[in-house]
Formats: sequence, structure tokens, C-alpha cells
Amino acid sequence: MRTKFVFTLLIIAVASVVTSCAQKNSTNKTNSKTNSIPVMSENAKLDTITLGGGCFWCVEAIYQRLNGVITVTSGYAGGKRANPSYEQVSSGATGHAEVVQIVFDTTVIPLAEILQVFFKVHDPTTLNLQGADEGTQYRSVVFYNSEEQKKTAEDIKNGLNKSGAFDSPIVTEIAPYSNFYKAEDYHQNYYNQNKNRNPYCSIVIVPKIEKFEAYFKDKLKK
Repeated sequence: MRTKFVFTLLIIAVASVVTSCAQKNSTNKTNSKTNSIPVMSENAKLDTITLGGGCFWCVEAIYQRLNGVITVTSGYAGGKRANPSYEQVSSGATGHAEVVQIVFDTTVIPLAEILQVFFKVHDPTTLNLQGADEGTQYRSVVFYNSEEQKKTAEDIKNGLNKSGAFDSPIVTEIAPYSNFYKAEDYHQNYYNQNKNRNPYCSIVIVPKIEKFEAYFKDKLKK
């Protein structure tokens, strides 16, 4: 679905993409905020959470910019096939979801805030669907590593449902972590490496980043 979407964008939006991309840095340069070696304090306490919120290119780019996040790795989780390829996952046959595995410093940002960002930057009310990306591989899911993580995720999900934050009920799956397979190298740091080349970046990912930065501006990496 994403391949067809990108092809369509190339045809109908090339002019706007060129203009947008011209304003970005060269892909041959690294982004100092997102590609630098993580700096941790001596008192850092690390935890890991695995999240699926549609295309992992989008979710990765957002969490790379969140203060307290140490690393973000794109991959596949929740399926039955060992070491699946992108093509296999994209077929929907393996049962995996596109996810990011986030290592974060709990002395800087607690899990609750990681999840608040998660529920804000994608639509948790659409089943197996995020924008033009459709299929179980794009499902909204939290893979928890402990009972504490499970409770935090459920409390936030239930609280949002009770508050009426969304017009429809949240369908985000909250499931125990069982496996994670790192995606191919070309998927890692995807937005930063391809923002000048792939129109999906400027048309789909950039608006998500801008929304995140506007809403969570006090939580951005300096």
C-alpha cells in the first residue's frame, strides 16, 4: 500500500515536493539532534518499550526528537515467523506489526509521557489503518515488558476513552512483548536519510513531526 501511495505522490505532487525538499538539509549530512551518540547521565535508568503506530518511518522520526529517548530502532514484532523480511511483513501474512523499539531514560521521561506522545501522533481509533497504510502490519499496538508497563498503558488508554479525547473508541492492542526483529538497514533512521528523496517524507512524515513539535515543544531534544 505504501509503495502505491508513494508512486501516486510522485505523479501528482512532484512540484510541491521539490519545493519542500529544497528547504531541507542535504541527505548526505547527518542531523546532529537525531544521529549523535546518545549522552546519558551517570544516574540514568533505562527502560524499553515497543510501539506500533502505523508506518515505522513516521514513528521513528518522532521519537528521535523526544528528550530522554536514547535509541529508536525500527523493526517487526508480534508475528510468528522468525527474522521476517520487509516484503514478508508487508504482505500481512506473518502477523507482525511495523514497530519501533524505544530505549529511554526514565529519570528524564517516564513511560506515561512516552505513551502520551504515542496516542497523540497517530490515530489509535482506526483498526489496522493509518492514513493510506492499511493492513494488520500497521495496527496500533503497545508491546509491554512488565506488568507495570501494562498497567500504565491500560490506564492511559482507559483514561483517554473516558475523557472523550477521541470521537471513536481506542482500538490500540496492549499485548505482552514476545519478539522483536530489527528491520533492514535501509529502514533505520529513514526520514533523516531520505527526506530529500522520498515524497512520502515531505508529504506524510513532515506534518506528523510538525504536529508533534508544536504539541510537545517543551519535551524536544535541545
